[in-house]
Amino acid sequence: MANSLPNSDLLAYTVALEAAAAALALVRRVPAPFKTLADQVIRAASSVPANLTEGHGRFGRDRLNHWRIAYGSAKEVDAFLRLLVASGSIDATRASEALNLFDRVRALTWRLIHPKE
Repeated sequence: MANSLPNSDLLAYTVALEAAAAALALVRRVPAPFKTLADQVIRAASSVPANLTEGHGRFGRDRLNHWRIAYGSAKEVDAFLRLLVASGSIDATRASEALNLFDRVRALTWRLIHPKE
């Protein structure tokens, strides 16, 4: 399925889809007191591939702005997943896998934002 999507040539987007799916699966059954954190994970995780793909179709500053938003959202997911692990609301092992994927997304996105560094 990923190969049929128009932006599948952007590796950061492909990894972001995988990372977002992992995060969404993790927060599916979070206890009620932590639902607001889970909602933030859903919004931020969804934002990452959405902004990467939108930026991929833009040029200049607009492109960089979307990629910066994707990078920031990936950092936001990291913080919320760590909070949910600390609260015992999600499985630490599965969260670690998602965190590693988002770390990879951030590295790939950083290279998109800073291609000459």
